[in-house]
Amino acid sequence: MKKVVFLVLLLVPFKVLGMSASSMIAMDLDNDVVYYEYNADDRRLIASITKIMTAILTIENVDINKEVTVGEEVLKAYGSAIYINVGEKITIKDLLYGLIMRSGNDAAVVLAKNVAGSMEGFANFMNEMASKIGMNNSHFVNSHGLEENDGNANQSTARDMAILTKYAMNNATFREIFSTKKYVAKSSQKTYSWTNKNKLLHSEDYITGGKTGFTEKARRTLVTTGSRNNTNVVVVTLNDGNDFSDHRSMYEEIFRNYEAIKVLDKNNIKIKNEKVYKDDTLYLDEDIYVSIKNKNDKIDVSYELYDEKKYSSGDVAGYVNVKLNGKLVRKEKIYVEVKKKEEHLSFWDKLKRWFGW
Repeated sequence: MKKVVFLVLLLVPFKVLGMSASSMIAMDLDNDVVYYEYNADDRRLIASITKIMTAILTIENVDINKEVTVGEEVLKAYGSAIYINVGEKITIKDLLYGLIMRSGNDAAVVLAKNVAGSMEGFANFMNEMASKIGMNNSHFVNSHGLEENDGNANQSTARDMAILTKYAMNNATFREIFSTKKYVAKSSQKTYSWTNKNKLLHSEDYITGGKTGFTEKARRTLVTTGSRNNTNVVVVTLNDGNDFSDHRSMYEEIFRNYEAIKVLDKNNIKIKNEKVYKDDTLYLDEDIYVSIKNKNDKIDVSYELYDEKKYSSGDVAGYVNVKLNGKLVRKEKIYVEVKKKEEHLSFWDKLKRWFGW
């Protein structure tokens, strides 16, 4: 009887949210905070949300404004496509838009060839990236997400895909592509007009991006990002037949129950009794917010500053650590802007400068 009661209690949070995914996670994009999760570490087929990895790898490794010629590798592509042809000239940037917005498997194949020389080489890059950013339960075999004829396929978890999306969202080019609703591309042969397949991007003003996925074996997979009042979230669902509705419900649940508290102003870092940088200005890349559910949630801020005697403007002066209820959720670099020293000139020096001597 105790075992039955335990299982019922374990499922309550998931059932209350009314979600039908086999695996899911809702994670903060800025802080190490998970809002909700269910089977988040179960390894599953991920289908075309694979293309998030394909996109960020391409952006980081090649000039996206470069024009490439579509080769015969595109003939191996099938399924969803942007319908490019052998011999067609098109920019990497336009291929990326087709990859994310229309889930073009043909675009994925061409990108892999131009980034790594082969699909095998690109898959190696994907697995190296996964290892580097902490996707500890993922394995990639191709750039598009379709299952291979030999049975091999890209596999990951809801948590790993959230980690990947958090990483990718730090790149401005990726964010721009990920959030685009409509796009027109011109190649050497034709003009394309694409609309993003992510329905939530068109219907909900808080959605900032997303990538859809589907195969018969993986079923529906979906990654979306959303933001409201400085609470920034990524939601991942795997094997979810009601994914768009479930994502919408998840965002509404989070935005209703959590409030973003401004912890630090990026241009107003004041550290009590600090002596090394007391005459200079300390700053961050961005304001720091932490979203809390209860007024009793405790936020602590501490600093690790370098005891340097010589430094210049723009140097890293140390780090700020932000804890929520005792857990470290954010660590950011602190930079220093050196105060310009007033120049004291003698009367003679001033006279020489006046006359240009």
